[in-house]
Amino acid sequence: MNKNHNEVWNNCLKIIKDNVPSISFKTWFEPIVPFKLENDILTIQVPSPFFYEYLEEQYIDILRKTLRKELGTNAKLEYNVVMDNNVFTNSKPYTVKLPAKNKIDLNNKPVSLPLNDSDNKIKNPFIIPGIQKLHVNPQLKENYSFSNFVEGECNRLARSAGYAVANNPGGTAFNPLFIYGASGLGKTHLSQAIGIEVKEKYPDKIVLYVQASKFQTQFAEATRNNNRNDFIHFYQMIDVLIIDDIHEFAGKDKTQDIFFQIFNHLHQSGKQLVLSSDKPPVELRGLEERLLTRFKWGLSADLLPPEFETRVAILKQKVYNDGIVLDEEVIEYIATHVTSGIRELEGALISLLAQSTLNKKEITIELAKQMIDKLVKSSSHEITIDYIIKVVSSYFNMPVELLNSKTRKREIVQARQIAMYFAKGMTKSSLATIGSQVGGKDHATVLHACKTVNNLMDTDKRFRSYISEIEKKLKL
Repeated sequence: MNKNHNEVWNNCLKIIKDNVPSISFKTWFEPIVPFKLENDILTIQVPSPFFYEYLEEQYIDILRKTLRKELGTNAKLEYNVVMDNNVFTNSKPYTVKLPAKNKIDLNNKPVSLPLNDSDNKIKNPFIIPGIQKLHVNPQLKENYSFSNFVEGECNRLARSAGYAVANNPGGTAFNPLFIYGASGLGKTHLSQAIGIEVKEKYPDKIVLYVQASKFQTQFAEATRNNNRNDFIHFYQMIDVLIIDDIHEFAGKDKTQDIFFQIFNHLHQSGKQLVLSSDKPPVELRGLEERLLTRFKWGLSADLLPPEFETRVAILKQKVYNDGIVLDEEVIEYIATHVTSGIRELEGALISLLAQSTLNKKEITIELAKQMIDKLVKSSSHEITIDYIIKVVSSYFNMPVELLNSKTRKREIVQARQIAMYFAKGMTKSSLATIGSQVGGKDHATVLHACKTVNNLMDTDKRFRSYISEIEKKLKL
C-alpha cells in the first residue's frame, strides 16, 4: 500500500520526538505541515525562510535519517515557505544558505535538497603513511570556540584544563583529558574549542574531532573493505584526536580493541587525546578495564549544570552574538526557570525569538512568561540540584544566595540540610557534587545532613510535614 504524505510525516515525527528536546520539538516541528508526496519527494510547509534556514542548520541529519527510513535511499525533501498566508513566496526572492556550499533563490518554487550525506564525511579518511602528507577536515565548527564558552563555577576546572591542553597539546599531564557530564552541558563545545585553539596556534598539527558512532561506522566500513590497516594508520597519524561520546563504545569489543591500539600509539608518541562521556571513567559500564585504566592516566574533569549567574552570562553572550537587544528582566526570567542545561537554555531563547518573529510581537517579560511557563509546565521537569535549591529556598521564603551562604543560623543550616537530603535522593549526583553545589560543603557534610534529616523525620511531626510538602512541590 502506498503511503501518503501525512502518514510519512507522522512516522517521521514519532522518531524525531524521541531524539530532540521537547522545547525544540514544539517550536520547530509541530508548526510544520506535510504538503504532498510524489516520487519519493516529501514536501513540507514551513512558516518562514528563517524557519527553513534553522531546520537546515540544526536538524537536517535527523530529517535525512527519518525520511530515508520511510522512503528509502532516494528520498528527497522539499520546502514550501509560507509568507503572509501565501503558500509560495510571490512577493520577492529570498536567498537561503544550504549546507552544500551553494545558494538557491526561493522564488516561486520550493527548495529541493537531495538527502545524501557525502559532504559530511571526513575527506580522504584512509591513506598510506609516507605516500603523501595527510590532509584531513578537522570537523570543527568555528562558533564552538573558547571565546564563546562561558566560564563559571560549573565548568572552571574542565575549561582551564582544556585551555592548557590547547596551548601545549601532548605536553601536559592532562593526557588524555577526559571531559564528562550530562547531555547539554557543553562537552561538545569544549572539546571542539580545544581543537579550534590548537589549529590557530599550531596550524601544521593534524586535528580531528569525531563522534564515537562515526568512528564505529568508519571501522565497520574498513573491515568490510579489507582496509583495517589503513584505518589504523590514518588515526595513528593524528596529532590531536578528539572522540566525543566515548561511552558509545560500550559492548563493542572489536571497536574497543582497535581504539586500544590507536590510543597506545598516540599516547606513546606524545600526541594529545581528548575524550568526552556522560559519566566519569569509574562509572562507565561495558568498556574493557584496560581502556578504563588508560582513561584515568590524565585528568577527568566534570561539567555541572550552570548556576544562575552562569546561566545569565550564557544568555547575555548568546543575545550579544546574535545582535539582539533583550531586557535584563527577560534574561533573568529565562535563567530562573530553565535550569536543566545549556542546550535547553539556548533552546528556550531561540523559541522565544521564534515566537516573536513569527507572531510579530515585541519580546517583553509578559511574552517570556507566557512561553517559558507553558514550556516548563508542559515538559517533564528534570529534577536537578539547582532546581531543588530553588524549591527549598522558596518554601522557606529565603533567597537562594542565603541558603548557599556560610552562615550557621539554625534555620539556614536546616534548609541547607533538607536541600542536600533531596539532592541525594532525587538526583544521580555524587555526595561531593551535591556538597559543592549546596553551600560549598564536602561529602561528609552531606552524609551528616541526610542522617540529621532522617532523624528529625522520625521524631518531629512538624518537620516531617515540611519534607512531605517540599517533596510534592519538587514532583509537580
